Amino acid sequence: MQPSENNPLALVAHQMAHAVLVILAFWAAYATRFNMPPPVFVPLSADYDYRLDLLLSVVCFHVTLRIYHIYQPHRKAMGLGETLWLFMQITFVSVALTVFSDYALHHWGESRLFLGFFACYAFLFLAIFEYLVFSSRANYLKGHKKNILVIGGRHRAAEFISAVMRNLKHQGYRVVGCLELPAMAETVGDRVYESVKIIGTIDDLETILKTKPIDELVFSMPLKKIANVDEYIFLAESMGINIRILPDFQIHSIRYYPQTASIRLDDFHGLSVMTLSSVPRKEIQLFIKAIIDYTGAAVALFVLCPLLALIALSIKLASPGPVFFSQERCGLNGRIFKMHKFRSMVVDAEKIKAVLEKKNEMDGPVFKIKNDPRVTPVGRFLRTTSLDELPQLFNVLKGEMSLVGPRPPLPTEVKQYKLWQRRRLSMKPGLTCIWQVSGRNDISFERWMEMDLEYIDNWSLKLDFILVLKTIKEMIVGRGR
Repeated sequence: MQPSENNPLALVAHQMAHAVLVILAFWAAYATRFNMPPPVFVPLSADYDYRLDLLLSVVCFHVTLRIYHIYQPHRKAMGLGETLWLFMQITFVSVALTVFSDYALHHWGESRLFLGFFACYAFLFLAIFEYLVFSSRANYLKGHKKNILVIGGRHRAAEFISAVMRNLKHQGYRVVGCLELPAMAETVGDRVYESVKIIGTIDDLETILKTKPIDELVFSMPLKKIANVDEYIFLAESMGINIRILPDFQIHSIRYYPQTASIRLDDFHGLSVMTLSSVPRKEIQLFIKAIIDYTGAAVALFVLCPLLALIALSIKLASPGPVFFSQERCGLNGRIFKMHKFRSMVVDAEKIKAVLEKKNEMDGPVFKIKNDPRVTPVGRFLRTTSLDELPQLFNVLKGEMSLVGPRPPLPTEVKQYKLWQRRRLSMKPGLTCIWQVSGRNDISFERWMEMDLEYIDNWSLKLDFILVLKTIKEMIVGRGR
């Protein structure tokens, strides 16, 4: 679960940022012109009211930016040269509209030199801002692509993939392959569109969903052609994977009733689809959550710098070995990433774990024991207070984790999950969640998984705030291990 590109709050923020930049450009131009020394330059007229010009400028720039489709949610990111040329046009048209509006309102007398400065500042501020924003977004999407698996490999599938490749490739979408009907097994390996191939039959769906990070499952063929199609839909729904069905294929024709997913008609970047989603659609709240994650992690790292340095020094002095411990974990929809912690165990802890397996106190595929002999004295304090988790703030900044969300599991644990338990991967993992503040190791594995799904189904910003406060309390009390 993550914010959508269509988020209305993001659109408003984008427009407000442009308005602020236009106001700053206007102020900078006025200050520059006002401070130009006489008698070389004639002083600005004290009788002319520039406040109306400011209002007109903001409106005219907003109108022009919309005319040039700057606020389209799926606009392609451009290079520096393209951005400069586009905003040169936007600035010229906007300033011309402002001057025309002045004359239409019989409000003339502004300094021509001021208008020149205003045009230059507005062009620079807007062009640089837009280039930085979209370049940063493009770089982010390179490492956070949304993977689509298509059911079907014929004409309809090729049309859909063509639309994705043409319109959405720059938005971070990627089609990983197609699955055909078992009767078409001989087509496996055939190319459907450009580099996209048929990678198996629908009988392979469960294996692929378990082994590859799939975000969207798209049915491009009529559902009635797929035997036991309700089982495949239920499989994806149970794992928290978004399901899209191309038009004309009615889900009621197979008499399928979703257990957790909601059904809606959707506009998927110009393509009409029916969507089954197992996660709450709270786009504005998700956008705010993302902002809180990045700003919260950045502020926390800045404020906690002295503490982090002190912990690092303590670890280094207490036992030989590195300060940090990095381990592969499963993130959103099974993506593998390196999770960072302060090292709280001896260097060869993973090797010793095999010897201690029989002492495991947790049921299910997780490993926890009291008085773990691998834990160092400093490490025991860090684990009790959960301070060993602080380096995961870097994972939050990288977009791999959230401040609040289900804890990231090991890939070996995920392999042993039941299907319904995999749905906990449908939300970005976090530093803390319900399990962290509800007894941790005293809770059965099954109940732990249920808690994570309860968090996903009932997620809200208020719940995140409550969990953060409870986590701080747990850290102070020192119940971790």
